[in-house]
Amino acid sequence: MNEKYADIIDLPHPNSKNHIRMPRSSRAAQFAPFAALTGHSAAIKETARITEQKIELDESMKELLNEKLLLLEQKFKDQPLVTIIFFVADKNKSGGLYLSSTGFIKKFIKNQHLIIMSDNCIIPINDILKIKMR
Repeated sequence: MNEKYADIIDLPHPNSKNHIRMPRSSRAAQFAPFAALTGHSAAIKETARITEQKIELDESMKELLNEKLLLLEQKFKDQPLVTIIFFVADKNKSGGLYLSSTGFIKKFIKNQHLIIMSDNCIIPINDILKIKMR
């Protein structure tokens, strides 16, 4: 097999007059593995992300929550400091997470069953888990 290339085997490595020689590290990068499955690692992370299931309130808890909401409506003008814990559904998978918003209630929108907090956080009344008044 060496006989086939005998005429060129001992020649010096050709150097271009127009381009400088590429460093070894740059040459190696050309052949580095690439992400053949684009988005695969993102899909794995999304699958591994943990969500919570929404807690269904029993009748006594619903009554207590309704009483607190009525009390808040009565004290609305006093602007009491309130912490509301509520559920936010995940857009990509089943479940979601519980968030809390602390401040005063800016608006009750009864026909849409919404509460708007002082930080402009919009809370659906049906997703409220707890209300703490201070």
